[in-house]
Amino acid sequence: MSDLDLCYMPASEALRLFKAKKLSPVDLMQATIRRAEATKATINCFTFTHFDEAMNLARKAEAKYAKGARTGALEGLPIGIKDESYIKGKPTSHGSLLSKDAIGGHTSTMNERVMKAGGIVHARTATPEFSCAGYTWSKRWGVTRNPWNPDYTPGGSSGSAATLASGTSSIATGSDIAGSIRIPASACGLVGFKPPYGRNPDEPPFNLDFYCHTGPLARNVGDTILLQNVMAGPSPLDIATLRPKLRLPLDYKPIKGWKIAFSMDLGSFEVHPDVRKNTLAACDVFRSLGATVEEVDLGWGDEVLKAGMAYLEHLFGASLAPLLAKHGKDMTSYARQFAQDGQKSKATDFVATLDVAAGMYQTLGPLLEKYDVLICPTNALPAVPAEFDQTKGTVEINGEHVNPSLGWVMTTPFNMLSRCPVLSVPSGRAANGVPTGIQIVGRTYSDADVFRAAMAYETAQGQWYTNAGTRPSL
Repeated sequence: MSDLDLCYMPASEALRLFKAKKLSPVDLMQATIRRAEATKATINCFTFTHFDEAMNLARKAEAKYAKGARTGALEGLPIGIKDESYIKGKPTSHGSLLSKDAIGGHTSTMNERVMKAGGIVHARTATPEFSCAGYTWSKRWGVTRNPWNPDYTPGGSSGSAATLASGTSSIATGSDIAGSIRIPASACGLVGFKPPYGRNPDEPPFNLDFYCHTGPLARNVGDTILLQNVMAGPSPLDIATLRPKLRLPLDYKPIKGWKIAFSMDLGSFEVHPDVRKNTLAACDVFRSLGATVEEVDLGWGDEVLKAGMAYLEHLFGASLAPLLAKHGKDMTSYARQFAQDGQKSKATDFVATLDVAAGMYQTLGPLLEKYDVLICPTNALPAVPAEFDQTKGTVEINGEHVNPSLGWVMTTPFNMLSRCPVLSVPSGRAANGVPTGIQIVGRTYSDADVFRAAMAYETAQGQWYTNAGTRPSL
């Protein structure tokens, strides 16, 4: 088997071959590291690497499989962990010059679960500074690029998507406060899951922010479920986590007879023609599966994105504001602007965002009683350029200027409606080679519904990354 076939092998298939003693975790890790070295100059998706330690852990996993010993759900898999959560004794940079020497004093609950399940953290994946942009570049680490077209961003805030698309991790973690799992999943042709708020543990204080979610990214639906089942469940360190633990099945019934609601623009977004075309094609796939797909009017307008931005500025931006006086010159332009906007925010601005979110659900809630799921594009534009800076550049779609921060993505409304599970799956590729995606939005806490729809869709479409024709030509 070639290195490429090993590197793009589904995580679940690798586990099956480990257990059958037909593949060693050592062989997979060696191939993954070779691939990482070969692509790092082009993609730049990693910050810290732990290759020697990863090889030692792969040998230990190999010995477990050889003896038929008990193994974890992720035993021996190379997993990219976003460089914002902590691992005791290891550096975490948050993509910032300000925390470049920070060593984790503890391991976050999410990372602890991944590692206890046998996942091997061979590398940390790049993030924009403090995860506050829809693209991935920083003063500390430079520019992370899209494996499908390096002129464009893989999305933000996560190099986790770039590592999966380039074949340098088997699965990867992400976090999503305005779309940072789904934006890169769409831009890189992956599956990314924003679970409902509280399903997966997070770190304080943002575990108390209902916009904020941790979740999995993978190259197919089944692998996404594999990692989600490890990440999910209540934690004694996170009061927001839900009881009992939800374990998703791997097998689902067909969706014949389902009623699916569809919105191309969520009432106010400009949508690129390539995204539009691929989204309509995805609707046809669902119809071919025996589902009814009907376009709906959510009654949402420009107030939605404005409110989402205002909320993020009030909490997330304000959390960065104390850094300005001492460290402003060392911050990226986008993080500095975000912090400055946070300083201006008032409590009345914050309360107004809650009113908007409540009004949004007055439409969506009753709608999802009538329909099984809602589908819409993930990103309104396939991607912005890799070096795009929202403080200087503009974004234009269909001849219209949109908000350069989050106006080109359609993810933030579902952080506002955070109890809805949302899964992004690939819908095709744009003319520039960058993938596009659709979001599958479910009823509150009905995680299995979005996976049932996604599994049916993926089965009809076929998985990406299975051969040279469905992989980036790096």
